[in-house]
Amino acid sequence: MKLVLYFLFLISLIEFTSCDILRFSQFEIVSWTPAEAYHSEPENIFISLTFSDNPHKASVERNFSLTGDGNRIRGKFLWEGKKISFLPFLPLEKNTDYIISLTSDARNTEGLSLDEAFNCKFTTRADSERPVLVSCYPSMYAKLDNQRSEVRLEFSLPVSLKTLYENVSFNPPAAGFWLLEDSGRTAVFTPAEPWTQNKYYEIKINSSLTDNNGMNVRNDFTSNFSIGTDQEIPYLLYAQRLLKSGELIDLFSDKGFSGITHAEFPIENHDWEKDDRLLLVFSKPVDSLSVKNYISIEDGPGLVMENSNGFKNEFVFKFDNKPVYGSRFTIRIKPGIKDSAENETKDEYIYKIFANGKYSKPPELAGIRIPMSPNNESNFNAIFFPLDTVFGIIPISDEHYPSGESVKTWIELYFYAAEGASVDLFSVMELFRTDTSNNVITFSPRQIKIDNFKITEHENGFEDCIRVEIIGNLTNSTNYGLINFQIANGLKDNLGNKNENSFTISLVK
Repeated sequence: MKLVLYFLFLISLIEFTSCDILRFSQFEIVSWTPAEAYHSEPENIFISLTFSDNPHKASVERNFSLTGDGNRIRGKFLWEGKKISFLPFLPLEKNTDYIISLTSDARNTEGLSLDEAFNCKFTTRADSERPVLVSCYPSMYAKLDNQRSEVRLEFSLPVSLKTLYENVSFNPPAAGFWLLEDSGRTAVFTPAEPWTQNKYYEIKINSSLTDNNGMNVRNDFTSNFSIGTDQEIPYLLYAQRLLKSGELIDLFSDKGFSGITHAEFPIENHDWEKDDRLLLVFSKPVDSLSVKNYISIEDGPGLVMENSNGFKNEFVFKFDNKPVYGSRFTIRIKPGIKDSAENETKDEYIYKIFANGKYSKPPELAGIRIPMSPNNESNFNAIFFPLDTVFGIIPISDEHYPSGESVKTWIELYFYAAEGASVDLFSVMELFRTDTSNNVITFSPRQIKIDNFKITEHENGFEDCIRVEIIGNLTNSTNYGLINFQIANGLKDNLGNKNENSFTISLVK
């Protein structure tokens, strides 16, 4: 029994002594090639590692790697005792950073691992100076007021657009485009959309960003910035009517900042002309798109913004069709118009418009005057029939208009028109006609004039009307019936006003 215990003690002592020997002996790499430096001739580089003890070949080969600019390079191994050589399948290249690595899992034939991983860096780049980020705007923790601020990165050496798109990122992501200035040393990022108000952004530059020689920056770079808080709420300063002459006339809102409406006595803006435009002026620049989205018109033609897109204080609108004379419509500006800081208007503005401008009134028939004795110079016996005449009696007699005979006579037309306007004579001739139910009469126009009238005096009470005289031949008949004197729709004046209504005065013979 004592002999057995002694034997076990000897075994334990041997094992303890053996472990102690392994612990105090070192398995390491004692030399290597190439040196950590610049090598101008890649084809002459020889890669090798020499160990302090006999290496376990399979574990060394399994844990060995050679990379060029981060890409693993394949090759084969050659052993000479404690020395391993690596022969790449393809020649090493210029302008490349190489790393030889062997992890600490590599061991010797006794099972002892490397104390620490091995890494050796060498380069074949002619320029050993790496690009350096000189400055970054916005700076770290900067707070910007402008939501469309550019990001500017200044480097010590020129860089390319490709490496910027691949190695510079934003969190949260931001779409945009890069431009290069200062011969490629300054990179400028312009955001496609405004930076979001009250949000922090991170700029990250990866260490793989390279200059134009292919040299990368040494380290990653990170910076943060945010968009400052603009709490000023925009509001509509005023709305104005912009006249063709350039004159501006204030518009009064039916609902102001207090939100009080005047339903019982609405505020109406009179005298709107057909060519007038709308001017809106805000307290600060607002987004043109949001202005388009939040302005509407009720019971009137559509509005078209004349401004280009962007953030502006002033906006001008025209109508896609001229407002109908005498019509009433409402311009409504709703809350929600945004400025560059995403602040929104809070008030609604309502403008009631009456399109009754004195220069926009289309011409319209007021009445007609016809001589019953066209050849009696002392008394033409002219009878006036206003437009509202309903089946008035026209006393055409055989004495002055013998049946079947063509008598030279005239018909006077009286028109209401816009201030300073004249009726378009071609329009009158084109649209005027007589129509009878029983061939009562026929009238053939021959001439039209606006002065040197046969009857010098205007009809009493219609002195402000425009008078037109149509000279022609009238043939009477023995028949009795209805005579319609008509102006078809489309009557024009020289100011561009046009009446879409037709006019008829119906008389009975």
